[in-house]
Amino acid sequence: MRILATQRLPGPAWDELEGVELSEDWPPAAPQAGVEALVVGNRRVDEAVLDLFPDLRLVANYGVGYDQVDVGACRARGVAVTNTPGVLDAAVADLTLALVLACLRRVVAGDRLVREGRWREGWSQPDTLGRDLAGATLGLVGLGRIGSAVARRAEAFEMRVIHHRRSSGRPLDDLLREADVVSLHVPLSPETTGLISRERLALLRDDATLVNTARGAVVDEDALVDELASGRLWAGLDVFVHEPHVPERLLGLPNVVLTPHIGSATVETRAAMTRILVDNVLAASRGEAPLTLVPESCALRHG
Repeated sequence: MRILATQRLPGPAWDELEGVELSEDWPPAAPQAGVEALVVGNRRVDEAVLDLFPDLRLVANYGVGYDQVDVGACRARGVAVTNTPGVLDAAVADLTLALVLACLRRVVAGDRLVREGRWREGWSQPDTLGRDLAGATLGLVGLGRIGSAVARRAEAFEMRVIHHRRSSGRPLDDLLREADVVSLHVPLSPETTGLISRERLALLRDDATLVNTARGAVVDEDALVDELASGRLWAGLDVFVHEPHVPERLLGLPNVVLTPHIGSATVETRAAMTRILVDNVLAASRGEAPLTLVPESCALRHG
């Protein structure tokens, strides 16, 4: 099986794939006849890309979220799609709590004071005056594996946890009004794109914190930037609409903590993701069903 990858993946399992070709440019400038498997991480795979791969049988997505892959277009061409679920939960939950702590306890602001030589004698610097986690209300939008892992961690900090999901919990607007911290844990889909709209951002109480480790487009990004620029809200953001582009106005704001989509970025988690992806590709190369087909995918067709 000829395999093309957008990057070399971390972990020892990667070396089990033989003869992988790396593509520095994405999408490739010319058609790639003979390529049967694509290994992609946060890269768009749509009709135009699929046209470049007439012999493609498998798109192996490095990550649990696969919104960058047009699964419907793949299915129409008989191309199977896999992802790497079940091994990212702890890492993403840890980063979520790190962003909550960074925002409520003003960690980045304090770091900046020290680095810029603005740490004065005494303890009354308002830039470092944060909020307690204990007793604060955390509103989780989505309560799947990652949301549930965040809930367990938050309860250890004595936070009060409420949630919204399609089948249970509080109505979303009520949760937004009630929570001190709102954390997003839903996949990107037509139903969740722009879910946190300008009108819903306005429901958040003054000095509330929004944390997003899901997908940037779940939030109306322009509206969020406006709210943050006004100083009314805080935010911890690991994801953005047009990655790696980050809205310019965010970069100078003291009330937002920015990280470069590193929710799964631990040595252990990334190696586990690579293990799942490699197992999927190896299964396909043997003509067997991949282990983690995404729900909307077709079955693997034989070459």
